Amino acid sequence: MPEFNGSTTQGEVLQAFSSQVKGRTFVITGAGQPSIGSQLAVALAKAGPAQIVIASRSLSKVEPVIRAIQSINGTIRTSFVQMDLSNHASVRQAAVKILQAAPTIDVLINSAGNMAIKDYMLDKQGIEIQFSANHIGHFLLTNLLVPGLKAAAKSNGGARVVNLTSGAYLVSPVLFDDYNFSNGATYQRWTAYGQAKTANILFAFALTKRLQSHGITSTAAHPGYNGDTELAKHLTWDDFAEIEPIAKQNTGKDFVWEEPRLKNFEQIAATPLIAALDPDLPAKSPAYLQNSVVTQSDESASSEVNADKLWKLSEKLVNQEFEYKA
Repeated sequence: MPEFNGSTTQGEVLQAFSSQVKGRTFVITGAGQPSIGSQLAVALAKAGPAQIVIASRSLSKVEPVIRAIQSINGTIRTSFVQMDLSNHASVRQAAVKILQAAPTIDVLINSAGNMAIKDYMLDKQGIEIQFSANHIGHFLLTNLLVPGLKAAAKSNGGARVVNLTSGAYLVSPVLFDDYNFSNGATYQRWTAYGQAKTANILFAFALTKRLQSHGITSTAAHPGYNGDTELAKHLTWDDFAEIEPIAKQNTGKDFVWEEPRLKNFEQIAATPLIAALDPDLPAKSPAYLQNSVVTQSDESASSEVNADKLWKLSEKLVNQEFEYKA
């Protein structure tokens, strides 16, 4: 097996695992350009998948991605499904359309999200917007797409869910007793982002626990930092300077930036692609990947107790229970 690291590029990953792409179906959320999701979609197109479904808010931002996919390989079935992750009715409608377009889903990549929203905002259900768009919406979507994942697991020997997270999960654990920041009174944008990114990791652990017996596994992948994506366009370097003191205040621990501090677009796609394609990874799942390798996450983001608590809270917030028999 090849050895990967923080400088690994998407090309190296695809060269190693192209057989895991060919003929398979991928669903990607939030692949408007420029984003990690759009980078992943175009990268996957180079290895001959059967189908790529993109679920995102804006068709205009996704159209260039669809054109790029078709220019690489016109035989790939490519479709767009409109979805607002912060609106549960929209997520439910999108799930129906995704399953109609792709009854069999080999890989679901939950890459949509937002980051460090300055002012306190609530979604349509009254949930803080970063927790909503980064985790709760994906929790609902993923569970609604389980029939497609099960179909792939049955016919192709396995299916997987990749949650994009961030090393910024270390800024804050999930605040189970005050996830909504006392209706905004205690809101801090990086704490909210850290909470949401911790939730992405815990969700991978909780999902694998419930669905591994059905051939479905999940991982959380930290792609690395790139200041040129749509995600970070509203932030300055001074904004990022807030992270270290806030993390120390929240956790009592020093926040350490991993190296390389910044990655180019070819590099930020590498870790999520490994999470999506490495044939050895299901046996290691659930897992957290950083700099292209499986890495031990903090206990706040990996404990079974916290994963189960998050599952129950998420069910409450989407007003639906999801139980899976072994």
